[in-house]
Amino acid sequence: MGPLLLLFSCWTLVGAQTPLFKLRSVTLTIEPATDLLRDANATLWCRAGVSSSGTLTHVPVYTFYKDGTKVFTKKSASSELAYPLLHVRYSNTGKYKCRVEIDGQGENSDTSKLTVTGVSVPLLQLSRSTLSEGEELTASCSAPDETGAFFFYFYVDGREMQDQPARSNRADAQLRFNGGGVRQVHCDYTVMLAPGSTKSNKSNTVTVSVRELSFRPLLEIRPVAEVFEGDQLSVSCRPEGNSNIPGGLLLLLTHGTQLLGSGVDHVNSSITAKESGEIECSFEVGNVPKKATKNISVIELFSVPRLSVSLAEVFAGDRMVLTCSSAVLVARRLTTEDISYALDSKGPPTTELGAGRFSVRAPPHPLSYTCTATARGITKHSQALLVRPKVSVVRPSITVVGQVILGQPFQIRCLSEGGSLPINYTLFRKYEPLNVTTVSTPYQQALFTATIQESDDIKLYMCEAANKPNNEGELSPRLNASVIVPLSNATLTALPAPWDVSEGDALILICGVTGTPPVTFKWYRKDGGAQLLFAGTANGRSMAHRIHAVSRDHSGSYYCEAVNHARNPVRSQTVLIEVRLALWKKGMIAASCLLVLCVAALLCVLHFKSRRGSDDRAVRPSGSKSDDSLTASLAPDTEAHTAATVTEDRTTSSMWSVRPATAASDEDASVGSREPDVEYTEVVHPQPTDPTKVVLKKGTDTVYTELQNAPPSVVADAAAAAAADHEYGSLQYADLKNTHPLLGPDEDYNHGLPVPVD
Repeated sequence: MGPLLLLFSCWTLVGAQTPLFKLRSVTLTIEPATDLLRDANATLWCRAGVSSSGTLTHVPVYTFYKDGTKVFTKKSASSELAYPLLHVRYSNTGKYKCRVEIDGQGENSDTSKLTVTGVSVPLLQLSRSTLSEGEELTASCSAPDETGAFFFYFYVDGREMQDQPARSNRADAQLRFNGGGVRQVHCDYTVMLAPGSTKSNKSNTVTVSVRELSFRPLLEIRPVAEVFEGDQLSVSCRPEGNSNIPGGLLLLLTHGTQLLGSGVDHVNSSITAKESGEIECSFEVGNVPKKATKNISVIELFSVPRLSVSLAEVFAGDRMVLTCSSAVLVARRLTTEDISYALDSKGPPTTELGAGRFSVRAPPHPLSYTCTATARGITKHSQALLVRPKVSVVRPSITVVGQVILGQPFQIRCLSEGGSLPINYTLFRKYEPLNVTTVSTPYQQALFTATIQESDDIKLYMCEAANKPNNEGELSPRLNASVIVPLSNATLTALPAPWDVSEGDALILICGVTGTPPVTFKWYRKDGGAQLLFAGTANGRSMAHRIHAVSRDHSGSYYCEAVNHARNPVRSQTVLIEVRLALWKKGMIAASCLLVLCVAALLCVLHFKSRRGSDDRAVRPSGSKSDDSLTASLAPDTEAHTAATVTEDRTTSSMWSVRPATAASDEDASVGSREPDVEYTEVVHPQPTDPTKVVLKKGTDTVYTELQNAPPSVVADAAAAAAADHEYGSLQYADLKNTHPLLGPDEDYNHGLPVPVD
């Protein structure tokens, strides 16, 4: 435990004694200024801003940089360090910065630029100041106290002779002098420093004396005065003075670039004077060239010929005349007959017309011609004449620009694919000229504006192209182009007819126009506004829009619009479509009406019958029973009648029968009620053979005749009539309602009826 405590105490003590620090900033300053003159003293101060908790145990390291290159490094316990620059030079110009590093922490300062103006005056030294022509001397040029990269320049009599690059402030050059005399030599230099440079002043001037060699060339020319072309000249060249040179001298005689002759120690030449110029005689002694020159002025006998063409404009294949002539002649030396002319050409054959005139056919392509004039052995060549024959126009084409719309202006283009510019184009209508335009540049077009009112008028136009003066041109074919006729007469036709459209039918709306197709058609319906139904383009003058299975909702107003490339839309009339009910719906409605009428009639009949039934029930006796078994008997002798009746066909069914008309019945009918006389027939069921035992069984179909208020006498008459009609095997009752006022409404229907037979 004790050693651990001691170790911890020591570590705590050491940690407490280690100071904490922070390198806050580094600054660089240049004193006394950033712009200095040469030889001034400058100091660069690098200062470090450090915050610490105690005394620093590590010494800061200061480093100075110039243009990114390290130039000075030093350790210093101080918070600043000076970097002196004594007697600054131009080479000290640059961008400086410094860096401070302390125990792994480093910081750079900002960059500061130092500018030094001025360089030292150069110093020139020569190895000797006197020498002979052709000898060399050494010239040394130095830039005292300057550093950097240099270029040194050496001058003789103000003319630059050499330049030498150097990494030091000194350079040497070998100088050679030709010709005797006194020469002035000086130098200067340039200090190269990226990105610029500076040039020094001129150095001191040193005088050099050059001794000329004792011999030189001698040039003689005869004759000297008034030399004409073709004259013979005698030229000689030789060295003058001491020419005792081992091996002799090689002399060269030249006239311009022409070498007239050469020889050792002397040279002679005879030449024909052709042109003015300089004749030179030269030789070399060691490395020293020696020369002598003379100018000769030669008078022209005749001037250089000039070639011309007779026509201002030449067309391929045309005949042209080329003339070669000299404008100047020396009359006392030469006449026109003394000069001969010739035409140089690689083109078609020429025909000489005399006096320098030549006839030739113009080639189909550009060609150069030259001519020569010869007299007294002198031949002169003319400058080249480039003949550019024009190409005649070919038959032009005539087209339209864009579309031709009847009644609207359009443009006509006339173009000849071949022919030299300028070309004159003329527009004709029925062979009458309308307008002329000239095309002078390759990209220019001959355009004309025209308007037609009939489609066939388009074929009346032609154009002519011409590029030859006073000559007819080429006529184009007639203009052939499609003419767009604007639309008109738009109509809308409905199939079936607008008044004959029924539900379920297919409605076809046909829109037709007059004009040039293709045509774009549009169908509209007026439904509070224009509602587009369909649009389409057709190559004809009409188009149909089909509506399948129309309904009542399709009723309304319809119209169509059409437009073609003339862009003048036309609109048809408005067609009113009224969709009627379908035939089956009409049938259903008629059947429904008939059914309603039948039902109403049936209801009326039933209602009427129900009222009559209620009246019949009103006259029935209250004590009667519909299901009582009765036997009809109208008199004491009824039994025999009944027996006779029973012997008839027992299967006879009830039926309606009308009572036979009698006088008594007619009289009674006039007194009775207005109800119709209804007779009921009683169907008698089969009875036992014993007539005395005929019993009216329950269930017998018995129909009662209304007998309201009928007296017993009437009933007896009715019974007698029924007996007379016994052949029907039925009992008939007369309807005698209200025929007798004595029978009250409350009397029983059974009153006065026969008593059933046992």
